[in-house]
Amino acid sequence: MNARWSARLTAVLGTAALAVPLTTAAAAAPAPAPAATASGALTNLEHLDFLLDEATPPADVAGHSTYRQTEEPTLLAPWTYADARDGGTFQRVGGGPLDAATGDWGQGAYNADDNTRAAVVYTRHWELTGDADSRQKAYELLRTVAYHQTTEGPSAGNVVLWMQPDGELNPSAEPVELPDPSDSGPSYWTARTVWALGEGYAAFADDDPAFASFLKDRLALSRGAIERDALSKYGQYVESDGKKVPAWLIVDGADATAEAVLGLTAAGRAGDDTSATAARQLAEGVAAMASGNTRQWPYGAILPWAQSPAMWHAWGSQMPAALAEAGDLFDDEALVKPAIADATGFTTTLLTAGGPDNGWYPSPTDRVQIAYGADSRVQSLLALADTTGSAAFAELAGMQAAWFFGANHAGARMYDPATGVTFDGLQPDGTVNRNSGAESTIHGLLTALALDAHPAVAERATALTSVESRVGLSYVEAEDAVRTDGTVFTPESSWTGESSWSGDGLTLQPRQSASWDLGPSDTRRWIEPVILTEPGEKSLSTWRGGGVLSVTGPAQGISPTPGALLPASLTAPVSGSDVRVTAQSGALTLDGLIVRPWISRLVLGGDARSELVHSSAIAPQRTSIGTEGVPSTVRVYDDQGSLLRTTATPGVVTVVLPAGGFAVAEG
Repeated sequence: MNARWSARLTAVLGTAALAVPLTTAAAAAPAPAPAATASGALTNLEHLDFLLDEATPPADVAGHSTYRQTEEPTLLAPWTYADARDGGTFQRVGGGPLDAATGDWGQGAYNADDNTRAAVVYTRHWELTGDADSRQKAYELLRTVAYHQTTEGPSAGNVVLWMQPDGELNPSAEPVELPDPSDSGPSYWTARTVWALGEGYAAFADDDPAFASFLKDRLALSRGAIERDALSKYGQYVESDGKKVPAWLIVDGADATAEAVLGLTAAGRAGDDTSATAARQLAEGVAAMASGNTRQWPYGAILPWAQSPAMWHAWGSQMPAALAEAGDLFDDEALVKPAIADATGFTTTLLTAGGPDNGWYPSPTDRVQIAYGADSRVQSLLALADTTGSAAFAELAGMQAAWFFGANHAGARMYDPATGVTFDGLQPDGTVNRNSGAESTIHGLLTALALDAHPAVAERATALTSVESRVGLSYVEAEDAVRTDGTVFTPESSWTGESSWSGDGLTLQPRQSASWDLGPSDTRRWIEPVILTEPGEKSLSTWRGGGVLSVTGPAQGISPTPGALLPASLTAPVSGSDVRVTAQSGALTLDGLIVRPWISRLVLGGDARSELVHSSAIAPQRTSIGTEGVPSTVRVYDDQGSLLRTTATPGVVTVVLPAGGFAVAEG
């Protein structure tokens, strides 16, 4: 529960950012091959077990109860954070300042978000392995999840986020979070409660019918809150910066909604028809957030926030996973199609650009990487692999999951199967936050569980422990122009309310110009200027080699601020290193240039080798793939993930990539 509280949530939730202990260390040495547990599995619950503690809430708290509370008054929950200490040990801590006199934390020791996701971990581990201890912990955690729910009054079905060490709920945290109190409106924690209760109900349906019946009732309680606060607007659309967006997403978020869909589809498979109906309706809203195409921002991604068409973040990005699960349950290709486009167009772009960055807003501004973001991508790719049967998504999942085992820009192992520790984050400069709180631990384990369920993918992911080379999307700051007679300025705040400036900006008045040196490239490149426009404001500019660009500021709609900071696509690719623009009419205000090569490439190494080449061109492209003297199997896929051809090669081979297609070489 750390870096996901980024710029977006600062805007959505006010001062909701949680207190995150940040301890960094020097960039790690190249990661050794990970050691599996004694059973040979990657999943090791030891560190999550360490985070668990017991709390006994006061008796007879109005609106809060759980299964067999009189007989079993003690609840189980993971501490929110774990600070790294000398000797590889950790200290469990809560959120916010500690009041030494009362033992309370400003926020709390435990939280509903981590309780729900920990419940999913133990439930999935029990289902995968039959482990009795995991079954018991899943049972205990699901009881805790239910206790956080408000069971009566106008907020029935919503969820109190924080709990103190003694079990007392803290509806109003310090610093203040919105909604405040935390059960007074729709929230991420309500969506995650539905996720846990849905998977829990499905798991216990045959094993313990009485407990499953309780979980089904509590699922209906929170589903009712979603029906009241979100699905009451099912089928309605609103406008956000000129884009038509669904009005029935939970907290306007496809990310939050997707996690609810995961639980609802699980319950639907177990025979809960009402949950299945809600899953379909919510999934349709998630699918409606697909945007862009092969060559235009955001390259087929399913965007997370209806209030901004200018931002994508990796944390919580399980939208494709939810659509794959729902599409499979309902046998609906219309739900699966946006998930495929996200994987083939956007995820390939993300992998070749540097991996699961926290946020592109729309420029790659927040390049911190955390387990939540990496796991969300892995879950989505593996869900697509299971739903479609295409090896394309399994191969991409192996390359993405390798992030946990050293194939990242620090060469650091982020998850250790020998201890179950997942580090809290990877900084852009290669330093590692070596704390290991509940959120990171949980999402490292969710990836480990998914890999244990897909042994061939696990074998590939754990063998890839280094990044050998990478060529992909890059960014040039507007103020770094080599020549300009325009005006460089510093925004009052980097956060606009719905997007983020990457640094300073540059304004060109009519007849003013600027030019940039992109450096050499062996492929043509798309250029997308990131431009700020006010509603109705127009600008016309000419780009040498890129054509004429006309931009009109969109209507604000439900977006938080009237101005939009959005990429605009030039009509032609750039073939050289020099880019020059001249403003013709209206002021042209630039944040920078997104530069995207026609052919992007990622090579991972270690005990195995995987290479990805991806085309953003609009026509077939020839390119090489493979390494001289290294035998490999090359598979070429189209932009739907369909296999076109397979080639066994002793070294380098030339392939033809279809428009938007990609190839993977495994050796």
